Amino acid sequence: MLKKLFEKHETPMCILLIILYVITNSFCIQKFGITDYRSAVINTVFSVVLIILTIALNRVSHYGLAKAKNPKLFLYFLPLILIVSVNLWSGINVSNTPKEIVFHVLTMLNVGFIEELIFRGYLFKMMEKDNVKTATAVSSITFGIGHIINLFNGAELVPTLLQVCYAMSIGYLFVVIFRKSKSIVPCIIAHSVNNALSIFNADNTVSLYIAPAFLVVVPLLYAAYINKTVKE
Repeated sequence: MLKKLFEKHETPMCILLIILYVITNSFCIQKFGITDYRSAVINTVFSVVLIILTIALNRVSHYGLAKAKNPKLFLYFLPLILIVSVNLWSGINVSNTPKEIVFHVLTMLNVGFIEELIFRGYLFKMMEKDNVKTATAVSSITFGIGHIINLFNGAELVPTLLQVCYAMSIGYLFVVIFRKSKSIVPCIIAHSVNNALSIFNADNTVSLYIAPAFLVVVPLLYAAYINKTVKE
């Protein structure tokens, strides 16, 4: 029954998932903060619910929760390590307590998983059957613009706008990886680890300006390489 309902109303269901996630994540950040155990628990529950829903819909591999095909053609996804490493370029900030680090990491691992499954899995696959280019653009742009919500969670304007820009670039790369490899697993790992390492980021000129520029250019170059060398 759930599968038939979802298939019949797939577009509103996908939009509903995105809205629920944005509301849930914003609530956690504003009410508890990222380093609080309650944020970790709530996001973990959201992840579990998504997994159960995906299994119930019999769409595990359809949404990319499968082994990537021909990893050699993607340079074994090694360029993703460069993207993930950015949070450590400006030094390592260890001002948080061990407990805060654990809860931050757990929360961010879940956020990476949830966002990839929703934006690259549910949203992209829902639109792909009508127009691949439109689906790619919408998945990338909505993923980037979605970070504007950080302004309402206390983030500063300029860093947030830069984040929107490089999130679009990274979002586009992740769509390309998913479309070509049939897997979002590399994207989930890169996204989750990048988020988790953000607690160690030390704010300075590198993290504020150089890193965002790098995160715009490198994903686009890697995506261009994949598009050129990997056939669907």
